[in-house]
Amino acid sequence: MVGILLTHPKTMREQKYGAKAVAGLAALGTLALNETDDILAPDRLIERARDCAIIVSDRLTPAPAHLFQGLPRLIALVRNAMDIRNIDVPAASASGVLVTRAGPGFIPAVVELLLGQMVDLARGTSDYVAAYRAGRIPEQRLGIQLAGKTAGVIGYGNLGRRMADVLAFLGMRVLVHDPYAKTAAAAVLLVDLDRLLGEADFVLCLAVHSKETEGMLNAGFFRRMKPTAFLINPSRGPVLIEDDLVAALREKRIAGAALDVGNEPDDIPPVKLGRLANVIAAPHIGGMVPDSMESQAQDTVDQVRQILAGEMPKFAVNPTEARRFKTSARA
Repeated sequence: MVGILLTHPKTMREQKYGAKAVAGLAALGTLALNETDDILAPDRLIERARDCAIIVSDRLTPAPAHLFQGLPRLIALVRNAMDIRNIDVPAASASGVLVTRAGPGFIPAVVELLLGQMVDLARGTSDYVAAYRAGRIPEQRLGIQLAGKTAGVIGYGNLGRRMADVLAFLGMRVLVHDPYAKTAAAAVLLVDLDRLLGEADFVLCLAVHSKETEGMLNAGFFRRMKPTAFLINPSRGPVLIEDDLVAALREKRIAGAALDVGNEPDDIPPVKLGRLANVIAAPHIGGMVPDSMESQAQDTVDQVRQILAGEMPKFAVNPTEARRFKTSARA
């Protein structure tokens, strides 16, 4: 039977992959597991995967060029996430190795978290909860109603489209900026970034992290926002210059922020931001629900099954360069 390696450390395997998906992989081949508590370094991964045709990889395990050069039997690297930033895809392609990613099964969960954070920013729910838990009745204060306000969505991909639809359904005016989007839903208005920042009461950065977007949430960006506006960032930590946000919040150039990502390990927001009174921070939990985890894990099982059957998976990243897959499919 074909060798398959699942890289998730044993401490995260149950929560972030699940017993059902592990059993699904085991039914497809000879399954090897990472029985350590650590993310596998590339050299250790080469050692563990030497006899494997397929690696099913967690999001944190890096795949640099020498990984693909050191595994001549490897046909495919299947990522149990959409995030492939730490996979050297050009090197995989040069070696003829197929790279795939999981589908966006996290979208419903992330949308719900973002709505919760927006309501929290608008109504101060966390402050009331903290006061009650400290043993006192908090003072009432006026909040902000989302309906009738303007939401600015930066990035109109899978998550951006779903979020824009939900916000419009709630009665918000929705502006979207995405230089690659040519059309949008009837309830959405495509605008340039300056207009979005100048009019939005809530700015949601849903742009994919890339060289183009890295550091885009900076001091100049915050100066273009309304002083009464809120920033929501569930994208990736490197999109935000954290010290610039700290300054903008402390100097009240913007009203507040909600974060689910940052530059700490595993894309977690830092304490220096989360401790600020006008920040709602979560430790990268957007997709941390069983439904989302099971959806993406099952995607990887299905992709392994397709690869073994000689079928190209839907979420293949480099299908035209996957020479080893094509050779194995013809065998």
